[in-house]
Amino acid sequence: MPFFAAMLVGAATAVTLEASDAAMPIAVGLAGLTGLGLAAPAVRLNAGWTRSQVERWCRVRMAVSYSPRPRLEVDSRGYWWTGYSYHRSRSVARFAQLLHWSLRDRTTRAEMVWLVVNPVTVLALICPVLGLLVGGAGFGITALSDSRTYVGVGSGGASVLVSFLLSAVMVLVAVAILPYALHTHADLARRVLDPQGRASNIQLTRRVAELTVTRAEAVGEQAAELRRIERDLHDGAQARLVAIGMTLGTIEHLLDSDPAAARQLLADARQSSAKALQELRDLVRGIHPPVLAERGLGDAVRALALDSAQDTEVTVSLPARPDAPVEAAVYFSISELMANAAKHSGAQHVWVDILYRAERLRVTVTDDGRGGVAPERGSGLRGIERRLGTFDGVLSLSSPQGGPTTITMELPCALSSPRTSTSFEKG
Repeated sequence: MPFFAAMLVGAATAVTLEASDAAMPIAVGLAGLTGLGLAAPAVRLNAGWTRSQVERWCRVRMAVSYSPRPRLEVDSRGYWWTGYSYHRSRSVARFAQLLHWSLRDRTTRAEMVWLVVNPVTVLALICPVLGLLVGGAGFGITALSDSRTYVGVGSGGASVLVSFLLSAVMVLVAVAILPYALHTHADLARRVLDPQGRASNIQLTRRVAELTVTRAEAVGEQAAELRRIERDLHDGAQARLVAIGMTLGTIEHLLDSDPAAARQLLADARQSSAKALQELRDLVRGIHPPVLAERGLGDAVRALALDSAQDTEVTVSLPARPDAPVEAAVYFSISELMANAAKHSGAQHVWVDILYRAERLRVTVTDDGRGGVAPERGSGLRGIERRLGTFDGVLSLSSPQGGPTTITMELPCALSSPRTSTSFEKG
């Protein structure tokens, strides 16, 4: 290790030069500072290599998370602010910031400790195993060339046989204790690099923050949906019902004086009531389609395909029905994607595949349109991604110029009531 090498060089230099007792600590201290500078780049590399080997050999994954480093800022006087102190030189400020951050960041401190602990651990655990393995193999290989005698066993074939037996015992002991040495090394690495699951706690904190944001977005979308429903009721069915009420009041006054006009108003009121009823049905269908509640996701998407302007093929493989909130989120996401394909892509054919495997619902919507879809262009994909995020779902997009466009939605879910798996094709 660079640190220990520099320390040894400093001590050897002081002894060689016959330095005084006062000069010895100074030389060793300077060598130590030099060693720290040499070892600093190896801190993260050493810890990263250890994490990868522990995960590879012992199937123990150690998550890593570093605290953010503040940015260097320069004030009007030309001084650099590190977040902790001012410095005239930018290089000095960067070094001071790095040093201060390294000492305050728990993960970096743990990696510094591991840089010192790791060689000692390897010497204490791995080297004895390798010594037994290499020594045993070498002891057996040299049995024929060396003349050895044992207590009660003279030289010759019996001595060679005993040498081979001892060699085999040493190798078997090394092989037997190697897994324990590796697991002990991995456990010590976890205790140093991730004591008490600190990185896991950081991940949990981040996850809680993500869920908080997702919940806030879901609540905001729900409030916006309620406002839309209120507006549609106020401007549509409510206005028609008010008009019908006023028409009925007029009919009351015309029944005796002008029966013909009353009959005409009754016919108008009947038409208005039919329109109001249709608007209410459309509104209910937009909130939660009856076919979705009664028949499930597959039949609801097939109903969308029947109303689509493109040739749409729907393939469903669902052994049972997902929970109602998941069904609704996936249904409206598919509906929006099919509407986007009709309005913006110029597609002639759309394929919708709904598959459930390994407790995950996977939906793929593909069209043969012009492609080039980008979420930042207002295609509604961000809203779909937020809707799926409420259920820990993810969305992936593949849309090269010229098409085709493939959008995949995947989210974990459990299934409830049994359903059969069928497919539908609309030509």
